[in-house]
Amino acid sequence: MKVRSIPLRSPMAGFLRRRSSLPIWADLVWRVALVFGLIALVLLIHWIGRDGLKDTLDNNISFVDVLYFTTVTVTTVGYGDIVPVSPEARLFEAILVTPIRLFVWLIFLGTAYNLFFRNILYRWRMARIQADLHNHIIVTGFGTSGSEAVRELLARGVDAREIVVVDPIERALTEAEEMGCNVMCGDSTRDKTLKDVAIHRARSMIVSAGRDDTSILITLTARHLAPRLPISIVVRNEDNELPARQAGATTVINPVSFAGLLLAGSTSGRHIADYMADLAASGGRVKLNERFVLPEEIGKPLSAVTTGLGVRVYRENRPIGFWEDAAKQLQTGDMIIEIVGEIGEEGLDSAPF
Repeated sequence: MKVRSIPLRSPMAGFLRRRSSLPIWADLVWRVALVFGLIALVLLIHWIGRDGLKDTLDNNISFVDVLYFTTVTVTTVGYGDIVPVSPEARLFEAILVTPIRLFVWLIFLGTAYNLFFRNILYRWRMARIQADLHNHIIVTGFGTSGSEAVRELLARGVDAREIVVVDPIERALTEAEEMGCNVMCGDSTRDKTLKDVAIHRARSMIVSAGRDDTSILITLTARHLAPRLPISIVVRNEDNELPARQAGATTVINPVSFAGLLLAGSTSGRHIADYMADLAASGGRVKLNERFVLPEEIGKPLSAVTTGLGVRVYRENRPIGFWEDAAKQLQTGDMIIEIVGEIGEEGLDSAPF
């Protein structure tokens, strides 16, 4: 599992990458065989050119001396008890043995990193990032809908470090990582994956797994771990909207139905669909804002709101339209939905509505 909770590294530019088909034990055997093959090559050349070597102890170079000298020179720079004396032997040590020595050490270090240090490093980096995850947004699934949701969040001013993208496919996370988001390659239907992204400290969650059944299962898992977490889920089949709500989704969005609303609205007036899209997009001149009622607004009608155009009140999760009698007196705990104009350098747009 790779995360940022551990950061996923993007494929290097210009390189075609494929997951290795070798198991860990086979990869280790291949590395060991390569090291012994290099040592055997150096041993053979040392034996052929043994006349260029000098033993400072007895001036006699045996096969054991050659084997000893080979292992010492491949792994270290030697001890000086056996030394190359001929120009050919010294040239061989400089041109061939020295690069082989470095290559062997790189194999050793690479093996140690792959088998031991990488896991330690990943766990350490993951723990650091997990400690910083508070009040963040979890996005499970980085397909078309998930990626667009992340772009919209960033456009609305959300810090990329406050977004955690979870997807089981590594290549789907490359773009999210380039945006600066935390990413994790894992299965969001598993408790461990959602615990690793600190779901108990998240402020909201977006579920867009590409399949309705998978999205609903993710929602069930998330609701089990975080009973009060606001969860928005994308479903593509109208029949799955009710199961999604029963699974614990706070908001159920059907992109097909929304597109139908825009199309239907366009038949009543050519500007209606444009205004609806303007409300939904971060780059529009008007935006929808949700907030709690302010202390000074309690007891006043929704029409008296001065921060925007109040269009709806939610009281104990019951929607109240601006035209209803219940909206004529705001109460403590009310949630106000208002339309606000874009804010530029000179403040609120003079004609936002």
